[in-house]
Amino acid sequence: MLNSRIIVVGSSNTDMVVRTDRFPKPGETILGYEFFMAQGGKGANQAVAAARLGGDIVFVCCLGADVFGKNAIHALQSEGIDVSYVKEMKESSSGVAVITVDKYGQNNIVVASGANAKLLPEEVQDVLPLFFAGDYLLMQLEIPIETVQFLAKEAYQRDVKVILNPAPAQHLPTEIYEFIYLLTPNEEEASLMSGVTITDLNSAKEAARTLVRKGLKNVLITLGKKGALALFEGEFFYVNSREVEVIDTTAAGDVFNGAITVAFSEGKNILEAMKFAINAASIAVTRLGAQTSAPSRIEVDRFV
Repeated sequence: MLNSRIIVVGSSNTDMVVRTDRFPKPGETILGYEFFMAQGGKGANQAVAAARLGGDIVFVCCLGADVFGKNAIHALQSEGIDVSYVKEMKESSSGVAVITVDKYGQNNIVVASGANAKLLPEEVQDVLPLFFAGDYLLMQLEIPIETVQFLAKEAYQRDVKVILNPAPAQHLPTEIYEFIYLLTPNEEEASLMSGVTITDLNSAKEAARTLVRKGLKNVLITLGKKGALALFEGEFFYVNSREVEVIDTTAAGDVFNGAITVAFSEGKNILEAMKFAINAASIAVTRLGAQTSAPSRIEVDRFV
């Protein structure tokens, strides 16, 4: 089924999740009613999501030499992910994310990057021989931007298609745009990068046009409950969301990105890929947690 390998470079965190009725105000203490720990980090989330959907995945990250790092390696290996290029940083702790989820399924997240901040260009030189024409490189922004830019350029020069999920939201250096095959921001990220406040489908289209005019080839904006919009090879494509009971939106975007990369690696066109990714993310929001919410390929096929 697969035509291409997927190399995911990004963060790995341990998520500490508290469920509560509402978010506390500044200076306020409230009681939650459930706590659990799980594997997270946008890079690891996307790698796991893609692996469960049938992708051939190599994951690159930095972990601390601590129990969190050891648990992360074990969890990744159990998903069939190649962890040969994961780095252990003895002087750093592994990344941690503190997540609060309210009764509506919305979340607030604070991340302590730890070893993720050590994934600098000199730490990924050994990854370059993995790049073969037709493969995909999937990245996010929880690692140093200089590493993202370095790998994007190297991948582009080797005809590897770069999919960049620009999260957490921040401005990107415009020189990286020419190396990106597909940028996948959400509404907030697309608004920040384009300068166009997204309030509806028309403003999302304008934001996408603005980003393409800045030098990006293709843009796909995820719109939450409103679905997803792509400006791909000069044409707009829109896919509506699915009606589901939302329990937790944590990592829904990560599942979407993992899914759309798998779809491309299998030769699906943009509309097929968007529908596949929407279905996978729709399942994810009905479950608690980050990697724990990522569905299997069988589940997505049945959901369709």
